Amino acid sequence: MKKILFSWILSLFVAQLMLAQGFFPENGPLYIDTVVPRIDITVDPDTLTWIYENPESETEFHAMFVFNNGTVLDTINPVGFRLRGNTSRYSAKKSFKVSLNTFLKGEKYYGVEKINLNGEHNDPTIMRSKVMWDILRKFDVPAPRANHVRLFINGNYHGLYINVEHVDEEFVLSRFGNNDGNLFKCLYPADLDYISSNPNDYKLESGDRRVYELKTNEESDDYTDLANLINIVNNASENHLICQLDEVFNTYDYLKIMAADLYCGDWDGYIYNKNNYYIYHNTATGKMEFIPYDVDNTFGIDWFNIDWATRDIYNWQPEGEPRPLYTRLVTNPELRKQFTFYADALINRAINIDSLIQSIEIRKNMIAPYVTDDPFYPLDYGYSYDDFLRSYNESTGAHVKKGLYPYLNERATSMNAQLENTSMAPVIKYIRHKRESGQQIRITAFVDVQTVVEMVAVLYSLNDGEIQQAEMIHEENGNYAVTLTDISEETKVSYQVSVTDGLEQEQILPCEARIINPATGDTPLLFINELMADNAHVIADEYGVFSDWVEIYNGDSEPVFLGDYFLTDNPDSPNKWQMPDISIPVGGFELFWADGDPTLGSHHTNFKLSKDGEAVGIFSLQLIAVDELIFEAQSEDVSYGRVTDGDTTLVFFTTSTPGSTNAPSAIDETGDLLHLMVYPNPATGEVVNLNRKINARVFNSSGKMMFSGSQISSIDIGKFAPGLYVVLSEDGARVKFMIY
Repeated sequence: MKKILFSWILSLFVAQLMLAQGFFPENGPLYIDTVVPRIDITVDPDTLTWIYENPESETEFHAMFVFNNGTVLDTINPVGFRLRGNTSRYSAKKSFKVSLNTFLKGEKYYGVEKINLNGEHNDPTIMRSKVMWDILRKFDVPAPRANHVRLFINGNYHGLYINVEHVDEEFVLSRFGNNDGNLFKCLYPADLDYISSNPNDYKLESGDRRVYELKTNEESDDYTDLANLINIVNNASENHLICQLDEVFNTYDYLKIMAADLYCGDWDGYIYNKNNYYIYHNTATGKMEFIPYDVDNTFGIDWFNIDWATRDIYNWQPEGEPRPLYTRLVTNPELRKQFTFYADALINRAINIDSLIQSIEIRKNMIAPYVTDDPFYPLDYGYSYDDFLRSYNESTGAHVKKGLYPYLNERATSMNAQLENTSMAPVIKYIRHKRESGQQIRITAFVDVQTVVEMVAVLYSLNDGEIQQAEMIHEENGNYAVTLTDISEETKVSYQVSVTDGLEQEQILPCEARIINPATGDTPLLFINELMADNAHVIADEYGVFSDWVEIYNGDSEPVFLGDYFLTDNPDSPNKWQMPDISIPVGGFELFWADGDPTLGSHHTNFKLSKDGEAVGIFSLQLIAVDELIFEAQSEDVSYGRVTDGDTTLVFFTTSTPGSTNAPSAIDETGDLLHLMVYPNPATGEVVNLNRKINARVFNSSGKMMFSGSQISSIDIGKFAPGLYVVLSEDGARVKFMIY
């Protein structure tokens, strides 16, 4: 009994799965940088006094948070409020953390749970970290968003601050599409030097914290992935370094971060001060991602009497101290060429110094009125408003050795002079594959070349047979793709990607062919039948806790052994949680608690559901999709599922039926009764389908009506241009879809 997978569901997941590059969320209302929003914190005055008198405390106190950017005005009460930072805890102008979800479970504000308000007391321009974050994002590095804000506490103006996005599980989810990997916060002295093969030896401490502090998956406390990375960085032979490192680390994006660090003079990061970065295990790629953090000591700020504007980019680390991740990359001949390529790309293509200075000048004029009456601005170094103005063009003495603008020009000049004249072989990254419905496999990759691309191809074999070649087509912005057809699910596929540039230099990656294993056996008719992502009062688990839940339904003609299948909330990590060794009878139901704590029992998953919407899937041991369900934002105590057991129509239920048959009488008639969906979405063919018949109109992003029809269940898009479209139903339902 072969299950025919719904191609419309799979197409949605293909689009999500194949996006291997970092995502770049918009600034949105919270990080808007064309105005200076106001943030108000209201906290008990005695509590505020205590916070200032106990600068090392991590205790979060109840406070009220109000955000106003002139367009958006919101209040969240209560929030957690405390000091943040390291040395800034002892400054007069302190930095603060606002935690939105400490006292309100699951609370977020425009997708974030924490807000970092940095006083920037070392920087008279109050601009340096904002400039570096913008440069990183301009260079396609998944870096935090940031903007200037005015901070008021108990109605008193506390000055101009920089609001910097917090790096946590929400951050990595928004950048990499997953958050179930290990996230390590790495602070001094985090040099990535080899200690031993024992992962527990990297749990070393400095003061009262770990040097490599695990911020996710804390209950498992497993440092194996970090230890493996450090072992390869330090001990891989020169001949094997590139291949071994590429298996576990996003080398190419880190080369870009290196270039930005050395241009911006970020001495308080990894390369010089073994400090201030995160490493995240991206479960979509299996590779560790390097994430910069805390970049205020940049662009000429100096405490070492070192001219960071002229320091050698190939010898930037402190003399005699191990910085293996940096030194191995700049001493390996091929990686050194790649670093040189990215350093040149940064200062000569990604950045235009004149335009950058003009944009900074506009922002300086925007924030200047809020510096004049900043009561904390003068307290640490005696800065005046005149110091603020001149600090952009000249040194203000002490640790501010250069003005911001002179530094930008001097560093660009010195880096250009230091760049070696090399020819880099093609770079291939973000190599991904996905078995699509039917007999198709889609393979994608991103390509960088120093000259021009002559050929991009996938080299593949079927069942270990002869090597075949299929040209990959350039889609956009360096992304190439090919779909291999007529390949049955029972076929084993091995493949590599080959790139040849205009100098006839060829690169083939990965070093060892990637294997796509065949599917084995029939796919059972298992369904994600019903779920609840915001369970407040409906049903409690065996501990009396109202957790999120997922219901599985067996629509097959035989019992199904669930131990042979995975349940996941992340299609990029299909083997996230293996279901227990139980069988589900014909027509039976099984309920699982999505509470993120598998130690509670066999029916408790290692993930939670997001009430803001995500995806849930069942996958086989061969990582073949059995069933997948995408859901949007959910309401409290309203479940979402199939209108009848195993049906394709998805609806909301005001009366949920966890562990039993879905009841059409419980459908939410007042809400999104007949949830409107377009599939496939994104669309790439001639036709898109609807999940129900409607009287429809289709509009493009400019508001022009492109189509109208009565009682239709499909739309001919063959003549539609690529872009965003909206389907509007006569009953008020609407849905967006993309055409690529």
